[in-house]
Amino acid sequence: MGMAPRRKYLIWDFDGTLGYRPGQWSGAMVQVLRRFAGLEVDLETLRPFMQKGFPWHNPNQANPPMRTAEDWWDAVLPVFEEAFVGCRLPPDQARALAAKVRPVYTDVAEWRLYEDTKDVLRELLEEGWNHAILSNHVPELRSLIDGLGLGSLIRCIVNSAETGFEKPHPRAFQAVLAALEHPSEVWMIGDSINADVLGAESVGLRAILVRSEDVRAPRRAENLWDVRKFLG
Repeated sequence: MGMAPRRKYLIWDFDGTLGYRPGQWSGAMVQVLRRFAGLEVDLETLRPFMQKGFPWHNPNQANPPMRTAEDWWDAVLPVFEEAFVGCRLPPDQARALAAKVRPVYTDVAEWRLYEDTKDVLRELLEEGWNHAILSNHVPELRSLIDGLGLGSLIRCIVNSAETGFEKPHPRAFQAVLAALEHPSEVWMIGDSINADVLGAESVGLRAILVRSEDVRAPRRAENLWDVRKFLG
């Protein structure tokens, strides 16, 4: 899609801001164990294994730009294998189950938009704001956004799986600003104080924390409707 320079842009985080997957990564792992191994494991058992090993757990380290989606998923397979072994599965079975995580996690039927997402984005478009997404996400982010019916509302998507830079790395924000041809007015909006708010402010962007609380955020919005009070 073509983009006119010097326009007003709102840069949105995706996961936890515009949409979400119930249970997140741990929820997908529970589904894999249930469907393909006949095991019932609770979220809290799996959650600790999801706190390390993904690219966004080391945001200060630049990752090589993704050559293929398979490269990205191959790099995180050990995270899933370790989690399944932690559920007392033998290594061979853990390895086989790890390969099932990708289609389960990226099944758009498992993803949801927040109730206010479409209405707020549409109204802001009518008021002259353009929308972009800057996300630390899986390679299939674009297809998820299209499948959720957001594609027509978003002019630009910058995904860490494609650029190799995870928020709050300055290069992540520089990448989206370059893609937007450095608009005349721009805000970053997201649910993470570190990745979205402090990261954006470190490169001189104004930011709004949404759906979360943190005293370090100079601007906080309870929901997306509440974001509008800061935009004038």
